Amino acid sequence: MQTVSPFELIAHRIVWSLAFLLAVLAWQRNFSSLRPAFVSARSLGLNLLSGLLLAINWTVYVWAVNRGHVIESSLGYFLVPLGNVALGSLALKETLRRPQWLAIALAAVGVILLLARVGHVPWIALVIAGTWSSYGLLKKQSSLGSIAGLTVETIVLFPVAAGLLLWLGAQGGGVLGHADARLHAYVLSVGVVTALPLLLFAYGAQRLRLTSLGLLQYVAPSVQFLIGLFVYHEPFDSARFQAFALIWLGLAVYSADSVWSQRRFFQKASKA
Repeated sequence: MQTVSPFELIAHRIVWSLAFLLAVLAWQRNFSSLRPAFVSARSLGLNLLSGLLLAINWTVYVWAVNRGHVIESSLGYFLVPLGNVALGSLALKETLRRPQWLAIALAAVGVILLLARVGHVPWIALVIAGTWSSYGLLKKQSSLGSIAGLTVETIVLFPVAAGLLLWLGAQGGGVLGHADARLHAYVLSVGVVTALPLLLFAYGAQRLRLTSLGLLQYVAPSVQFLIGLFVYHEPFDSARFQAFALIWLGLAVYSADSVWSQRRFFQKASKA
């Protein structure tokens, strides 16, 4: 779908995600789960902000991939766990352990190295990591379930997304009605492709240990990195490798600390 404008593609993503999610809620007969989002201005504002963060994250990612920045996009998702830790300290006043501080410091040095050695601020990675970590922080404060929360976020974004698609259609542009059947199928499938993994993630998050969930989150950016390197042959010189190596080392420290901390927790719980 490289020929489709990122903004149009995100508009399709929002519209067809909403259609899919409403179908899921209809099947569950659970539209009442949406009601808490509209009972107060604070709740509505919280969901509007989280929806905007989600839209920014999606748009930057789609633009980056279509412009040949798959590796830097993967870096953004590698940074997300460390961004979550940093936001937990700053926004929620959570106390960080020394290994967590070390992990954040290593990642920061890696980003600085990219700037110093490559002469490039990895803004794509920083925006992706920043918006997704902030989205996670807002979701932590939301009382809605996974399906209801994502549905409300797409509802508040729907007027803008649908308006853009209608405007493109009125101007004689856009994909719908102006592309081959294959591209139509791709565009119409983005709702399921977007919503289903998010719902499966939420389903798994309730059933997996936190450490297992954290480690599994490295699978997606690892696959993205390998695709960028071996499928699209994006540049990855020694300076980039050194920067990534520092960030990966930070993630290794963070993961090892998470595993150790959770084991100690369960050991204490079993003795109690």
